[in-house]
Parts: sequence; C-alpha cells; structure tokens
Amino acid sequence: MLDSPNSNVFLRILLVEDNPDDAELVLRTLRKGGYNLDSLRVDNEQDLKDALENSTWDVVLSDYSMPGFSGLAALNILKEQNLDLPFIIISGTIGEEVAVEAMRLGAHDYLMKNNLIRLVPAIQRELHDANERYARRIAEQTLRHQAYHDVLTGLPNRWLLRDRMEQALAYVRKKDLHMGVLFLDLDRFKNLNDTLGHLVGDHLLRAVADRLKKVLSAWDTIARLGGDDFVLLLPDIKKTSALEEKAQELLALFETPFELSGKSIYLDVSIGIAAYPDNGQDSDTLLKNAEATMYYAKAQGGKNYQFCSGDIQSATVDRFTIENELRVAIKNSELLLHYQPQFSLEDDSITGVEVLVRWQHPQRGMTPPDKFIPVAEDTGLIIPLGEWVLQKTVDDIARMREAGITLPRVAVNLSARQLYHHDTQDTLRKLMATGNLGSDVLEVEITESGIMQNPELAAENLITMKSIGVGVAIDDFGTGYSSLAYLKRFPIDVLKIDRAFVRDITLSSDDASIVKAILALAKALNLHVIAEGLETQAQYDYLKELGCNEGQGYMYARPMPFDDLLEFIREKRGA
Repeated sequence: MLDSPNSNVFLRILLVEDNPDDAELVLRTLRKGGYNLDSLRVDNEQDLKDALENSTWDVVLSDYSMPGFSGLAALNILKEQNLDLPFIIISGTIGEEVAVEAMRLGAHDYLMKNNLIRLVPAIQRELHDANERYARRIAEQTLRHQAYHDVLTGLPNRWLLRDRMEQALAYVRKKDLHMGVLFLDLDRFKNLNDTLGHLVGDHLLRAVADRLKKVLSAWDTIARLGGDDFVLLLPDIKKTSALEEKAQELLALFETPFELSGKSIYLDVSIGIAAYPDNGQDSDTLLKNAEATMYYAKAQGGKNYQFCSGDIQSATVDRFTIENELRVAIKNSELLLHYQPQFSLEDDSITGVEVLVRWQHPQRGMTPPDKFIPVAEDTGLIIPLGEWVLQKTVDDIARMREAGITLPRVAVNLSARQLYHHDTQDTLRKLMATGNLGSDVLEVEITESGIMQNPELAAENLITMKSIGVGVAIDDFGTGYSSLAYLKRFPIDVLKIDRAFVRDITLSSDDASIVKAILALAKALNLHVIAEGLETQAQYDYLKELGCNEGQGYMYARPMPFDDLLEFIREKRGA
C-alpha cells in the first residue's frame, strides 16, 4: 500500500472540545490520514487563551456549542489576538444557516462529527491557504519596510524620518518643548570609498549605523538619508545644552577605530545642529538648516559640531549655488587654464609650468579656486573637472608645439580622489597615446596628505602612472608626515616644498631646518626639489645657497593665460 501524502508531516492541533471521545475520534482520523500529531484539548475561554499564549499551533478545530463556551467565542479570541490560524468548526448539531454565518464571521470550514471524510482534505487545503497568506503578509511587510527603511543599514530612511519629525513637531508644539535635529556626515568618506572600494565602504556604513544606535534613547530616531549622511532626531529636549552633550557623545563614538578585514579604519564626523523653534518650525526647514550647518562644520576642518546661525545658512546657500553653477560651468566650458612658470635657481631658465584651473563666471567674473575646488571635492565634481583639466592640458601642449615651444615639464594637480579613482589611469593612458607625449612631459602633482590616505594603493597607482610615461611630484611636502619608508616606495620625481616653510625661511630657524632636512632627503633619494611661494630675493638667495633646484612664485611670474605664457617664454628665451 502506498504511503499517505501526509506521511511524517508533523501537525500541531488545538482542539476546542468538551467531549474527550469526540476529540479522540478527530485525532484518530488525522493519524489515519498520515499526520504525526501534537495536540491539546481545551473547553473554556481561559484555557484557550493560555494555550494560544504558551504554544504555537497549525490548526484550531472547534466544537460549535459547549457548556459555557462556543466555537464563535473561540473564533473571537483568535481575532482579538490577531492570529491567522485555520479555524474549522466540527459539530454534531450545527445547521446550514448557522454554518454559513460562522464562515462569514471568519471560520474557514465546517464539518459534521458524524461525517469526517472531508477532515484531512480540508486541513490540507487550509494549511496551503494559510501558507500563501503568510507569504503574502511577509512580502507586504518587506515592501513596507523597504519603503521606509534604508536597505543597507536597516535604519529609517528619509520618508520615515520625515513622518516621525511631523509627529514630534505636533507633540512639542502642544507641550511647548524643544526639538533637536543633528545632521551627521562622515569626513573624507568619499575618498575612503574610492580608496578601499565600495564593498568595504558598505561594511563601514553598517558599522557606523550600529555604533550610532548606541546613543539612542527610546524616543530618538537615527536615520540614513543616503551616502554617508545620517540624521539624529531628538524629539523631547528640555534645554538646548542637551544638544551639545549629544553632539559630544557622537564625536566620542568615533574616537575608537572601526575594525574591518584586519584593518583599523579611523573615521571622523562633522555635525550640524538645528533646534525647534529657533532654527525652523517645520521639518523641511530644520533639515535644510541642520545640513547647511554640517557643511559649515566641514569647512572648519571637520571633526566638530556647529550650531545653526543666520551667517551659516547664508554661507551654505552660496555653497549650493556654487555646486549647481559649477556643474553647468564644466558642461559649458566656462573653465579655463592658467599657467605658472617654474624656473631654475641656477640660471633663471624656465623648467616647466604648473597648470592651474580658473573659473570665468558669467556674472561674478573670475572666481578663485579656493571658492569652488573644495565644493568640487565634496560633491565628486572633481572627477569630471579633473578629466577636463587633463584633456585641456594635453591640447595646450600640442598648441605649444605648433608655436615652436617645448617645455620639459607640464604639471597638473591631481586630487586624492582622482588618484584613487579607477578611471584616472585609463584617462591618462588614453591622453598619453592620443597626445603623442614624450616620457615625463606630463607630470601629476599629488599632495603629501593625499598619498598618505592609503599609501599602499597610492604606490600601486603611481607606479602604473610612471609606467605609461607620467611624471610624479609630491606637492605641499613637509605637511603630511609621510615616513621615509613610504617615500622610498613611491616612484617620485619631484618634491615641492610647501610655501608655508618658504615664507619665513630667512626669519625662522625652524622653517630653515625643515627645508634643509627636505633637501637632504631629496638628495639621498635622488629627487628634484621645487620651492613654492618664492616671492623675495632673500628667499631666492637662501634657497639657492642651500642647493634647491627650482623655484615657483610671484617673484618670477604669476599664473597667466595660455597666450601670455607663450609670450613670456619667448621673451625669456630671447633675453
């Protein structure tokens, strides 16, 4: 004989039945149908509630009428407890009209005690339907959760945050309380993401979310708005000093490094604080002002918190304006290049030029780089901006050749973000091929602090650049605390002494000592040295006496447009 399709199926049955013999008849029918059973019989309201609270059941089989209790009363208890269990009435006295009414009230089926032939098929059907209802319920819950929660971290997203802010605002308005919004952004996270890869970046964001949860009270909300932006909502603040205490607590969270894949990764955070009602009386204004204040905190060097003020809001409006206009400027070629000559301290001959980007704004006129380069760095616009600069530089090198002028070196500043970006090497390789450039004519300048963000990856990428014929200079040298061990690994051609050490070289023994040490190091590593910010004859003479190779600064020439550069070179060479 073939096994029943229910063989070895375990079924937990809750029987609401006052007659033990009738209960046993039902269980015997189910065992004969192939089920392995775990069952309990109850016959009153309290026992049913206890059974539902203390155990999990697959099916409830209930008599319709019992002394002091009924099937409909049992059904109501399931509905009150919001339990979606197959509920089948088994009765010896129920009529068709009563049975239909029971089905209308929520029973899934009804059977007569003297005819249980449908019991096993009915349970099979109801278990199947219950499983489908459960799957739909889980799918709906998942969709609802995804609609209001960040997929990566599981934190509330912008929409759920806004909903909770509206609820909190209604409460604090009624109670005449304060409410705080703290906008958090991880310092230099974009560079780290480009350096270590997005997979590590995602792990870090989850770790940050877990750490931020530790400072929450029962009423607080921490949300992720996207990227590395988080918002902490404090809906019940008795005094504004509590906001400062919370900000200090948040900063302290980041003093301990994050441990990922055997590496210790240090992160800092900038925090902008806006409070109701002083900095806004609706959720949009509070969020906007908190974000604006966060950017101001970043502009102060990061790793700090700032309170919202009118001046900060105005400065941030300017920043957003610059960001939007810069996107248009890159697209519409409003940018242009200036060139600052570099020269030999031996004979004053031109040894190369540094390429400097400028922005000719249609309304504001010439916009200095310190107004838009930091915005480009923060927003990622530095990548398309940097590609434009490289392409324009290669084009201008070709124009110089057509004018009969060649230079040993044309140096372009490369941001740390470009250094670690995966497309930069391909861009350089294509430009070197299409521009037909000789080896080391095109040079990239990387700040010392930039290469020290990830020395291993920096060395790997710089070696690749060298292999395709691009020279490498370390800019602002002496400010980034790189060790000799790392310097030996980098394929460097030039060290550029930061202007901060050149400015007071004849007045400060400390600055003079640093410059001497850099020159000694360069000599040991067979590197060329350029002193930046050279403005006086005294600086020139002192650096020349120390053996510095080259200089760059206003004493020799200011940055100039391309046509002026050609004229300057012709005059120098004709002199």
